[in-house]
Amino acid sequence: MAFVIFLIPCFVDVAFSCQNAEDFVGASSPGDIIIGGLFAVHSEMLHPEEDPIKPVIQNCAGFEIQVFLQTLAMIHAIETINNSTLLSGVTLGYEIYDTCAEVTKAMASALRFLSKFNSSEDAVEFKCNYSDYIPRVKAVTGASYSEVSMAVSRLLALQLIPQVSPASSAEILSDKIRFPSFFRTIPSDFHQTRAMTRLIHESGWNWIGVIATDDDNGRFALESFGVQAMANNVCIAFKEMLPAYLSDSTFHTKVDQAIEKIVTEKRVNVIVVFTRQFHVLTLFKKAIERNVNKIWIASDNWSAAVKISTIPNIRQLGTVVGFGFKSGDISSFQEFLRNLHKKPTENNKFLHEYIMLLSVCAHLEYHDFQTCIANQSQDNLLENDGSKPQIWRDDFLNANVEPGFIHSTMLAVYAIAHAIKGQCKDRDCKDPSAFTPWELLEELKRVVVIDGDKEVKFDSNGDMSTNYDVLLWKEIDGHMEITTMAEYDAEKGGFIFEDEEKKKDFLALKKVQSTCSQPCSPGQVKKVTESPHTCCYECIYCPENHYSNQTDMDYCYRCNNKTYWAPINSSMCYRKTIYFLAWTDWFAIFLLLLSAFGVVLVLSICVIFTKNLDTPVVKASGGLTVCYIILFSHFLIFLSTVFFIDIPTEFKCKTRQALFGISFTLCISCILIKSLKILLAFSFDPKLQNFLKCMYKPIPTVVTCTGIQVIICTFWLIFRTPFVNQNFSIPRAIILECNEGSIVAFGIMLGYIAALAFICFIFAFKGRKLPENYNEAKFITFGMLIYFIAWIVFIPVYATTFGKYLPAVEIIVVLISNYGILCCTFLPKCYIIIYKQETNTKSAFLKMVYTYSSKSAGSVAVSQASLDSKSSSFRATITDSCKTENDSVNGNCHFQVPGQSLIKGKVLPKNAARTMVRKRVSSI
Repeated sequence: MAFVIFLIPCFVDVAFSCQNAEDFVGASSPGDIIIGGLFAVHSEMLHPEEDPIKPVIQNCAGFEIQVFLQTLAMIHAIETINNSTLLSGVTLGYEIYDTCAEVTKAMASALRFLSKFNSSEDAVEFKCNYSDYIPRVKAVTGASYSEVSMAVSRLLALQLIPQVSPASSAEILSDKIRFPSFFRTIPSDFHQTRAMTRLIHESGWNWIGVIATDDDNGRFALESFGVQAMANNVCIAFKEMLPAYLSDSTFHTKVDQAIEKIVTEKRVNVIVVFTRQFHVLTLFKKAIERNVNKIWIASDNWSAAVKISTIPNIRQLGTVVGFGFKSGDISSFQEFLRNLHKKPTENNKFLHEYIMLLSVCAHLEYHDFQTCIANQSQDNLLENDGSKPQIWRDDFLNANVEPGFIHSTMLAVYAIAHAIKGQCKDRDCKDPSAFTPWELLEELKRVVVIDGDKEVKFDSNGDMSTNYDVLLWKEIDGHMEITTMAEYDAEKGGFIFEDEEKKKDFLALKKVQSTCSQPCSPGQVKKVTESPHTCCYECIYCPENHYSNQTDMDYCYRCNNKTYWAPINSSMCYRKTIYFLAWTDWFAIFLLLLSAFGVVLVLSICVIFTKNLDTPVVKASGGLTVCYIILFSHFLIFLSTVFFIDIPTEFKCKTRQALFGISFTLCISCILIKSLKILLAFSFDPKLQNFLKCMYKPIPTVVTCTGIQVIICTFWLIFRTPFVNQNFSIPRAIILECNEGSIVAFGIMLGYIAALAFICFIFAFKGRKLPENYNEAKFITFGMLIYFIAWIVFIPVYATTFGKYLPAVEIIVVLISNYGILCCTFLPKCYIIIYKQETNTKSAFLKMVYTYSSKSAGSVAVSQASLDSKSSSFRATITDSCKTENDSVNGNCHFQVPGQSLIKGKVLPKNAARTMVRKRVSSI
């Protein structure tokens, strides 16, 4: 059983009121296939103050020229198609209804669309299956506003009647689950809000206000914009919602509140407006009264509205930047408008009303003329109908054309026509039942329309993703003109500028600041305050070794490599300066000069000793071979200092310590042998003599002592080898240095040298009272003391010093100890060789030795001389009988050896005494 819903007509005793269903139609034309149209030709529906409220569709007020032009664009497109070969004899008709921007009235129109074709009662049948149902229209163009489209689309979806809107941009309409039959020839608000936030972000604004209508369209636009704003770090300082309808009693109060908010928020200089044109008219007029000067971001609803751009003193409001739908060629429509006065008005109540408005308001100036038209209600026109002569103004309609909306309306009609063409290939479409709306819907999903030089089609969401024109309201010759500043590529998300002049207009916008906080310059970073908005912050400096290279950064970057550094408040990282003890450093030059002088000194001593090879001083020094070995080791020690200077390398790090340690050990070993030899030569203690004779093995001793150091260094180089190290302890520098690899190995090497030096010091100290001109022991003692003092001081200094001069510390200690031993060992002898040649003779040496021997013998008192029965050792006392120095030199001495032994009381002749002294001397 089918239920029938009858469209009950409303009764108001005026010509514009609805007496029957046909009176409800705004414009119509017969055809084989009827297309419906829904447009908000009026901005509000009148609500009579009567009680009780009755279910009567009332008259409307606020004639909208721009929407009226869209109805004409639909009519023009249908007439053009009928006059073409596109549909091959099939004509299109239309029924266009005025929604008055009200959902209620739009729903009434939708019910008429759903009524059964050729039904005399305009009844809508309720059925479980509408597959074969033929409604009054095959498709619908409209509506003007998203809120209306949402309501209408839900009704039309019952029979899957295709609805193609040229103006409804709400993002939610892309949902094919809720709105399966909805299409549009414009992009969704997702692209518009993304374009807006991109413009705001690129202009350097992040603190803005938003004004929107308190309806589904406004709320959805605000929600989409909020998401995009957050993604682009743009904060919304305030949101003001205006009532959707002018008839709302709180409308003007809400507008006043919005203006007050704009005035009080001094830091907000950019306002985004998602409202209808009549909202903006009221808002701007009141803003001009309050001397508000801001940057206004216009949505597609009003960005190209001439009636708003011609408001008196509009320039005082500041700058208006908007986004409009990309337009195409509308020259044919403009020609249609020029011939519009020839068109009959019987079936077009909108055109008839417009002609009446011309008659009422023709005497006024342009903007007042617009205001007059917008303020006339249908009831007022009824009172003046026929009392005024008909006047036509050719310029007015063309001046109010919004190309984007006109183009999208014509494109919607052409898309429906191409879909009908696809259905009519194998059918007789003069028969209204040839196809159903749901079949047309499927065809519409596949349709491709030629728009100028490109093909356009609906995507899977039913949208046509065309680009936007970025519009700039610019004063030219005293008039506000709506110019195209750029094009926004919805697919790529960027702006396209035709020329540099337009790009300059875009860059000029950046001069205006609209930020919660002053921008943080490079080198600073944002610190969020207690404000809930992330755009409100303080600027703090980036700490050391961190930087920020852009404005308003949320965090500082760390210099990602240890070789870079950054000071506080830095916008970049700098390469750290590499420091090392370079050849050109003055201190390095000084140390090298000292080393070079040491090498020269070594060579000079070598030459002196070579030239005086046979002198007693040279022979007493151990002979030329030992001297050469010692001097060669000194030379190597001086040479090792070179490896402490300039860029450290693996070779230098491994060589310098090993070369120094082995060379110094060789030097100390040779001096140790000399100390033993001296002590052995002048020791009169038989037990000490025997011990020293066992110890005195020159070559094995030197080889053993030096070999141990070689082993230590070899193990060091193999297992914990020194290497080049980058020291980052200084913030702005890198110290290239040699890491010793193992402090323990380094300490063992130095400790071993110190142990040898200590033994050498003990032996030398025991022989410190030997003959003056011959004795090296006390100079060796002094040299060892210098060595100990230098290295004892070195340890704490080395441990507490860092930087490029750390190698210099070791060089200084090496030079001090090397110079100390070299000078104490060889300079006294060189002094004797050069300046006291008379003492550097054999006779002088004999005299000195005899003198020392006589003094040493006289100082020994014999307490007893007994022979141990269990051993063959004895003690003796020698009495020197030399009376004069000449006797000792000439050998005229005799020695008496008292005691109870084999030579008791025997007197030695002078030849025996001479022989004994010679043995002492030759042993040295």
